[in-house]
Amino acid sequence: MENYKFLYGPVPSRRMGLSLGISPIPKKTCNYSCIYCQLGRTDKMTSERKDFFNIDDIKKEFKDYNSSNNNYDVVTIVGEGEPTLYKSLGDLIKFLKENTDKPVALITNGACLKDSDIWPELEKLDIILPSLDASNENEFNNINRPHPSIKYKDVLNGLTNFSKIFKGELWLEIMFVKNYTDSKETVDRFKNILKKIYYTRLFINSPVRPPAEDYVEEPDESFIKYAVEALNGTPINLLISEGFSSKEMDHYKSILTIIKRHPMNQYEIKSFLENRKCNSISYVFKKLDDSKDVQKINYKGYYTYRMK
Repeated sequence: MENYKFLYGPVPSRRMGLSLGISPIPKKTCNYSCIYCQLGRTDKMTSERKDFFNIDDIKKEFKDYNSSNNNYDVVTIVGEGEPTLYKSLGDLIKFLKENTDKPVALITNGACLKDSDIWPELEKLDIILPSLDASNENEFNNINRPHPSIKYKDVLNGLTNFSKIFKGELWLEIMFVKNYTDSKETVDRFKNILKKIYYTRLFINSPVRPPAEDYVEEPDESFIKYAVEALNGTPINLLISEGFSSKEMDHYKSILTIIKRHPMNQYEIKSFLENRKCNSISYVFKKLDDSKDVQKINYKGYYTYRMK
């Protein structure tokens, strides 16, 4: 996406179609440092909400793009870290709702929901997608590795109570990790937890992209199937996504604008470049391989590219 600092895509979302992303958070700024994070380890750990960027600059970019493009299904606020840390989030959501007829969604780790002061900021959202990866404090600390000020009990209570007052759709996601949460006991605890949360959809996920820590693995397929059936969820790995796009004319730079926020594997990049009628695909891959700013990871038998 040419000359845009805060907007990216549209990128394919396995849950929502073509998503126009808005990132109001600096790279790897988060209140968690999840072991499975596809962006790598959090290097700016914070629980303080700030206006990291001028909201007028974000609004200007969106107006500029939206004035001549309608090629997306949903606007998604999803940071290079945790987007609820953006202090003017409520103002941003209100602005987006007033300037597009497409649904506005927020992807969040859910930690900030423990503070009810943020709830009014989120009330205009059409969809909110919070994650809940742990069924107890021990799993929470080992998988999400939260900021010291954040406790599992508070996060769970916040999510549960918020779900009862939110009028939009709440799409909950659980990320199961091998040797951490792939047990019947964990699923049983989730069963009891979910009874108290008002949600529209439940997605079951696993680390399909290169994680922050190399010891992280996907659970066995049999366990994912068991969890899906036991919790009546939808497995994300069976959902299909397609349609990466970028307004950036330079093929190499177009890849960089996407992988800054959304890692792409070698097959996704190849298909993306072919759709753009690129006649120098091998040259683009060589530039990616040689770049000091791009990380190339061999994971699950193929290469995935993300920004360092």
